[in-house]
Amino acid sequence: MARPRILIADDEEGIRESLNLILGDTYDLIFAHDGEQALEKLQRNQVSLAILDIKMPKMDGLQVLKRVREEGVRTPVLMLTAYQSVELAREAVTHGALDYLPKPFEREQILKAVKGIIGH
Repeated sequence: MARPRILIADDEEGIRESLNLILGDTYDLIFAHDGEQALEKLQRNQVSLAILDIKMPKMDGLQVLKRVREEGVRTPVLMLTAYQSVELAREAVTHGALDYLPKPFEREQILKAVKGIIGH
């Protein structure tokens, strides 16, 4: 059976590497380093979950979320946010994100959130 696929979109290489270490053994991961790339990958790939950073170049995570929802894409979305962006994270939830996690996050936080959304 195919492993669930997760799109991870974050402009910080360290965050992408951390999530790869935490999730890579259990899930198939695809990565984007900005919002435009995230949108393109969400349109072209079936994913079980998208993890989007709110603050990214070219298009932020909130813009990506709004665009995919307008296009009818129902992929579950988990937002990542720096502490000062909690209001933006709440706005993301009103636009259809299932949850948000503050950065930096703990390993157990991300595992719990992902398992809660995908099951597994």
